Amino acid sequence: MQYIDRINHNSKEVLSLLYDVIIIGGGPAALTAAIYASRAKLSTLVIEKMVLGGTIVISEKVNNYPGFPQDISGYELGKLFEEQAKNFGAEIKWKNIVRFEDRGDVKAAISEKEEFLAKSVIIATGTSHKSLGVPGEENFIGRGISFCATCDAPLFRNKKVLVVGGGNAALQEAIFTTQFAEKVYIAHRGENLRAEKDLQEQASENEKIEFLWNTVVKEVKGENLLEKVLLRDNVTGEEWMLEVGGMLIYIGVHPNTYFLEDSEVEMDEEGYIITNEKMETSIAGVYAAGDVRQKKVRQVITAAADGAVAANLAKSYLKKRKS
Repeated sequence: MQYIDRINHNSKEVLSLLYDVIIIGGGPAALTAAIYASRAKLSTLVIEKMVLGGTIVISEKVNNYPGFPQDISGYELGKLFEEQAKNFGAEIKWKNIVRFEDRGDVKAAISEKEEFLAKSVIIATGTSHKSLGVPGEENFIGRGISFCATCDAPLFRNKKVLVVGGGNAALQEAIFTTQFAEKVYIAHRGENLRAEKDLQEQASENEKIEFLWNTVVKEVKGENLLEKVLLRDNVTGEEWMLEVGGMLIYIGVHPNTYFLEDSEVEMDEEGYIITNEKMETSIAGVYAAGDVRQKKVRQVITAAADGAVAANLAKSYLKKRKS
């Protein structure tokens, strides 16, 4: 571990820890990066504001990650990522990073009360699903409500499922879910879908799918698991209860890049970080990995791959700095 001289608010010289790499985020991309970085003997700090493991922790079963043919819960998989990173020496802190600053050779990740300094940074803060914001919703996330059919559709085998949304993701996941569910309803708040025409045709031709036009969710109910949802017709104002065993919400996601608003990190119009195949951002020594970067496929395995690439490239960047 190294230290760096800096000036505090009282104009007194102090010593601050200077890590080789700081990883902002705690999902599969972040923890894989931590495994590779700490294994390479880089002083590594992982900063996560909530729970390690990322969005997979809400998945009851993960059955598409290699090496686990008997399935594993998202929570358990996240704990294994964490354990492996710690075994190699990665340090973990729970803080909410609100600002990032590039100070040349030193990068600063700043929380509400303190700052953390490093020679390189890997941003792996992922995305957040947009929620419906209706009564009962939070109570059933992971207990009937899911944001990933690829992860959780097998849990809805022989059940009725409600998919909320009208874009590509909603229709793709609804079609996928029909492989397991008895019936799939698609609730869309309007009459015109945003999804591509071929997906609309596939969904319309699928006998298991029924569209609920001009329909919004007003409330989610159940005992221990999701049992029914209260729906409302936007045109007539009619409300009715629909019994379902699962609900998939696809009204969009947004990248967790709010702390980069005043930085020079290049992002697209939606806020996703732009990188090359080496995970390099527009700032030397700053990398992005996982769902937070501009990419097509967002899965646990692709996030982990991004994290491995970012850590290896950060290692190369630091080696060049020394030479």
